[in-house]
Amino acid sequence: MNNLKIILLFLIYPSIILCQNKTYIDKFELELKKKAIEYKSEINFNKAKAFYLNKNWDSTLVYSMKQLSTNHKTLADYCFFLRGISFRKKGLYNQAEKELTLVSNKFIFYPLVNFNFGLIAAKTNKYQKAINYYLKADSALINKNNTSQINKINMNIGNCYIHLKQYQKAEKYLFKNNNLLLSKGDSLSLFESYTNIANLYYEQYKDKEALIYFEKAYTLSKKIKDFEKKFLGSINMAVFEENRGNYKQAFVYRKESEQWKDSLNNQNKIWAVADYEKKYAIAQKQKQISVLEVENKLKETQRKTMFFSVLGMLLLLVGGMYAYAQKVKNAKIILSQKVKLDELNATKDQLFSIVSHDLRSSVNALKTSNTKLTNSLETKNYSQLDQLLQQNNSIANGAYSLLDNLLHWALLQTKQLYFSKDSVHLFSIVQQIEYNYKSLLLDKAITFENAVSKNSFIFVDLDSLKIVLRNLLDNAIKFSHQNGQISMYTVETNNDFCQLVIEDTGLGMSQNTINELLQDNELLAKKSNSEIIGTGLGMQLCKQMIKKNGGTLAIESEPNKGTKIILTFPKTAV
Repeated sequence: MNNLKIILLFLIYPSIILCQNKTYIDKFELELKKKAIEYKSEINFNKAKAFYLNKNWDSTLVYSMKQLSTNHKTLADYCFFLRGISFRKKGLYNQAEKELTLVSNKFIFYPLVNFNFGLIAAKTNKYQKAINYYLKADSALINKNNTSQINKINMNIGNCYIHLKQYQKAEKYLFKNNNLLLSKGDSLSLFESYTNIANLYYEQYKDKEALIYFEKAYTLSKKIKDFEKKFLGSINMAVFEENRGNYKQAFVYRKESEQWKDSLNNQNKIWAVADYEKKYAIAQKQKQISVLEVENKLKETQRKTMFFSVLGMLLLLVGGMYAYAQKVKNAKIILSQKVKLDELNATKDQLFSIVSHDLRSSVNALKTSNTKLTNSLETKNYSQLDQLLQQNNSIANGAYSLLDNLLHWALLQTKQLYFSKDSVHLFSIVQQIEYNYKSLLLDKAITFENAVSKNSFIFVDLDSLKIVLRNLLDNAIKFSHQNGQISMYTVETNNDFCQLVIEDTGLGMSQNTINELLQDNELLAKKSNSEIIGTGLGMQLCKQMIKKNGGTLAIESEPNKGTKIILTFPKTAV
């Protein structure tokens, strides 16, 4: 029961405690646009504004800092606030607090500063401190009749009291917020309110009362267009029914939640691809500009050479030698750049060729499977229908993993992936990854063992570590036999590094395949001896991320005897 309860809280709280006051933010963004127009000559401020509105937090940080270096006092508070929000969005809460502290209390949107202090405190589990900041934000509001501003504060205060286990105070604020929302008919906010109240009762083991509000939230999610809320509504009902032992109904809710999750992922992928295409077009234009600049420099050198030739034979000789040396040097540079560019283009063409072939195969498989699915529905062949649905899910997961790896690979190549190293509890991360892949493990009846030492702490970037472990576990499952076994365990080698081993009893691979996988910038295809290798993009992504985290990768394997992946990461300094 405890495990199910932890999962439920994990799903609910991120969408509630970090609930922003959208009405107040809209006013801030409107004022920000006005300031940008008023100070249009401040290029860095205008760029910071544009990147902030596009949620490009890294670029916002860069240009807001450049603007601060100009010592423009009128825009200083806006820049500090933009930096505080950007650091908070990136999960760098200490830096966010430092920047927000620099905002003057005379800033017109200072209640929003206190509100963000509250969000940061809540995110770092300092709930009483968060409540104090929310109350400060409430007392500083200019327009007390603006219920949308008060609602968000009441909601966040109520959730903080839940964490503090002061349930009566939590109930007071949550129902105060709920009653205001009922009169307004705001479906999205009302969904969050019902979920909060359900969680309040669930925390107190009042399952009967909790179920009423979970069902209200689930019913309301049907009317909301937000895929994330639809997913939360159905997954909360699934976990609740599992906790009650009603596994049949829980399965129905969980299948529905997966559909909403797929819809949300598809929407995010479309936006990500569009953004990538835009950045690629800009990069191509910049390359063209660079080539033109090199050509202009060469022409300028030629004009200077002709000018000096008029001064005399001696100057002509010296000038000719200088021009010739410069020309040879520039030619070597251009030739070197051309060779590198050709190599990059060849890699890009090979990657796109392989990825497009795999995507076409996945789409074609989905098309064929959907035709069979339609026929099964018409003939009411429900056993085949369930098999086809599982097959479609497997194909979609494979295509999603390919696109996800492609996106992260592109970000690495363009140096846009942000790395923030911190101390990470390795056992907990492996436990999370195991939960994410539980359905795939169950489908193939694979036994998974998490034998990682609970005392292992490594100093790495958390997001990139998860990407590495997801790719390696996905490969282990893909190449494992039915009823196989996968285990993750640590090996103590020395005091500075921790060794994590991922071992399976699957197909294994030859030494030639291992050598090719460990080569840099190698993209692989299916070999003539029928070894199922794939594109190798996931492994290349893993290698680059392991290297950036100061780690190493080794592979031990034999055909039909399983595979052992050995990762080495630096330990957290004591």
